[in-house]
Amino acid sequence: MSTKPPITLSRVDLDRIEALLERAPAAEVANLAALRAELDRAEVVEPKDMPPQIVTMNSTVTFTDEDNGEQLTLTLVYPSAAGAPGTVSIMAPVGSALLGLAQGQKIDWPTPHGRVRHLRVLEISYQPEAAGQFHR
Repeated sequence: MSTKPPITLSRVDLDRIEALLERAPAAEVANLAALRAELDRAEVVEPKDMPPQIVTMNSTVTFTDEDNGEQLTLTLVYPSAAGAPGTVSIMAPVGSALLGLAQGQKIDWPTPHGRVRHLRVLEISYQPEAAGQFHR
């Protein structure tokens, strides 16, 4: 497995995700260890300082699975907004993988079934911080 690329998170996103992790049921803690590891290695910036090419919460991102060529466009959301078409929860493995990546970066991400997905961010068509929404 290759080393993970550097990631950048907004302080607001980090605070909200950490609060979600603190409330997670004990049965889910092991599943969320990868998300916790991502948070721990992130560079944290104020929302107003977030570069526009970074995947943040509520960003709409197009990415490809380099193994099968599948392209998906999803909006990264908190669990309360998940389930709508075109959304992925930050608590889902692919959501955790995308958070903080820059356009063009790729990450090798283990799935719950023991496979590794090779994801590459192609485009960020919407990012709240770039749109001036710093505290959504």
